[in-house]
Amino acid sequence: MIGKTISHYQIIEKIGEGGMGIVYKAKDTTLERTVAIKFLPRQTATQAEERQRFYIEAKAAAALNHPNIATTHAIEEVEDDVFIVMEYIEGQELKQKIDAGPLPVEDAIHIILQIANGLQEAHKKGIVHRDIKSANIMLTGSGQIKIMDFGLAKVRGGAQVTQIGTTLGTAAYMSPEQARGEDVDHRTDIWSLGVVLYETIAGQLPFKGHYEQAVLYSILNEDPESITCLRRGVPTELEAIMNKALAKSPNERYQQVDGMLIDLNVLGKELETKSRQVPKEKCPPSVAVLPFVNVSPEKENEYFSDGMTEEIIDALTKVEGLRVVSRTSVFAFKGKDQDIRKIGEQLNVSHVVEGSVRKAGNRVRITAQLINIADGYHLWSERFDREMEDVFTIQEEIAHMIVNALKIKLVHKAETPLVERSTENIKAYNLFLKGRYCWNKRTEAALKQCVNYFEQAIEIDPDYMLAYCGLADAYALLGIAEYGALPPMEVMPKAKAAAVKALEIDNTLAEAQTTVAHVKAFFDWDFTGADKEFNRAIELNPNYPFSHHWYALYLSAMERHDEAIAEEKRAQELEPLSLIINKNVGTIFYYARKYEQAIEQYKKALELDPDFARTHFFLGLAYISNSMFEEAIAEIKKAITFSGENTVMLALLASAIAMSGKKDEATKILKDLKKRLKRGYVPSFNLAILYMGLDEKASAFEWLEKAYQERSSWLVSLKVEPILDGLRSDPRFTALLKKVGLEK
Repeated sequence: MIGKTISHYQIIEKIGEGGMGIVYKAKDTTLERTVAIKFLPRQTATQAEERQRFYIEAKAAAALNHPNIATTHAIEEVEDDVFIVMEYIEGQELKQKIDAGPLPVEDAIHIILQIANGLQEAHKKGIVHRDIKSANIMLTGSGQIKIMDFGLAKVRGGAQVTQIGTTLGTAAYMSPEQARGEDVDHRTDIWSLGVVLYETIAGQLPFKGHYEQAVLYSILNEDPESITCLRRGVPTELEAIMNKALAKSPNERYQQVDGMLIDLNVLGKELETKSRQVPKEKCPPSVAVLPFVNVSPEKENEYFSDGMTEEIIDALTKVEGLRVVSRTSVFAFKGKDQDIRKIGEQLNVSHVVEGSVRKAGNRVRITAQLINIADGYHLWSERFDREMEDVFTIQEEIAHMIVNALKIKLVHKAETPLVERSTENIKAYNLFLKGRYCWNKRTEAALKQCVNYFEQAIEIDPDYMLAYCGLADAYALLGIAEYGALPPMEVMPKAKAAAVKALEIDNTLAEAQTTVAHVKAFFDWDFTGADKEFNRAIELNPNYPFSHHWYALYLSAMERHDEAIAEEKRAQELEPLSLIINKNVGTIFYYARKYEQAIEQYKKALELDPDFARTHFFLGLAYISNSMFEEAIAEIKKAITFSGENTVMLALLASAIAMSGKKDEATKILKDLKKRLKRGYVPSFNLAILYMGLDEKASAFEWLEKAYQERSSWLVSLKVEPILDGLRSDPRFTALLKKVGLEK
């Protein structure tokens, strides 16, 4: 196209491309001026809807004559080319300017005022832009703003090109009604302008996510972070304008852009005429409790120091109005020698608690200090030398002292007990801490060990509800196919029984309720009941991340991938550094057959911990489904190394090797797995996968039937598991779907 002359326009260079066309810089040889020409791609020029929308854009823009709207000169057709001739604007996209950093408040207001003036003119003419975003705003060298790209414009009285229910626009800037695919009016532009205003001030978007559905979920269900907390010196009046523009309901927004113009003009003039006294920021207090250091003579007492940390975190989460960083996020810093202020900045908190624990016999010495991240000074420090019987009192005192120290700065009240004593027996409590310490390791050996600790704790105190919760969680993990540690028929009923017992003691425990839902979904195959139980768990505690996490996996298995993404995103927000949650974001993409996104997410998860076996394992699965066998083999080998030769992973390795053409090598692994089968448990589902790699379908179905008899949790994903695609056309596969209850 470069160098060609179409009609009397000589094409000079390509300057942009979007969903609605390709834009070139050109010379109008008749009028001797530089113009921009936007071509409708030839492959879509024959599509009636796209062609009509292109004409609507041209007519909408041509009807507008305003200094803040790019001028449209003509729309023309030459042979197979359809194009719009527009004013050529020297300058940069507003997005490019924002990418360099947030704008000064006065500059941002000046820019938004110009955009609002342009929209005011468009709205008067009955034209709704529907795609206002920083990339569609040009900023000239003189500071003048030009609104570009009316490709999604809606003209009052014009033909309806797109059916209601179809979502058009750029996700991060969509209004809630636009995100739902509803019909929209001019107030959708006011929302998008509010997003651009936020973006200019914060240097980031108000609604974010790693993928489009996550962004849309955020738009529909969440409020943006306070702009005055993100950036010092922002007038509260500007935040109020922004919040009104970003009201979820169109009826609560500015009803016309005129109202937003008035408020911005008033604020702008005030800022010009006087130095403004910005009110002190009212960000909620926040604290991170870093893992207490074990300084005991015995290294094995680390379970106790970790347990103390978790108990204090749990206690502080009960303080209303105090933001507490999750266990997973703070434990990511365990054993790392980093500057305390840098850790605070990374965790985005105002205060950090650190301490140490020395346990010797029946005596315990605990030191703790609260540090202000802003200046590095200690606000409070204390040492406790007590008997073990006083451990709950120490936890309560530390939690209250932290709150009291913060109250001086943040006016926070904390009058109720924060530490709930689920047992009065110190021996049972010690065993519970040991069990939780092992459970957090999430290895097969550690999970089996934690079952022993929890059972001992329950034997000492039969009413110890948290020990029942721990036991239920341990059995549930041991029984899922991903771990392949014990037969599901052996452990899943025990998981359910322990969870039910915990709920008999306290029916508000979201943790136990989640396990009940988990067992119903992945063992009982009671899918209707599981859905109800998951929602009950989330209702009990919306901030328990693993309710959202397990519900997401269930939803994805039911082919409800959009809902699954939203739930896993919520889990990720609650536990941003959780290895298993970050891994499972990729798994939902994998089940949805979005392999590139799955691979990208797995790689992001590995940045958190390159040694996490299960991420390597699932990355290998994604590579197999994308026919990248050498990459798959490399990842699965890493998973086997980090997991200690887990049989689930060995079976997948053999399958990948067979698919790559090395069936003899795969057969050797198969023989080894069959030897192991004589000595212990090897999940039948994984042997079925191995036989699929060998292209022995009869054997694959034989082992799938055995997996059905075992009630393998992996069978819940039969409808979405890509590695099974080679079997879907076989009547035996349909029969299996019906037996599991996935088809009628």
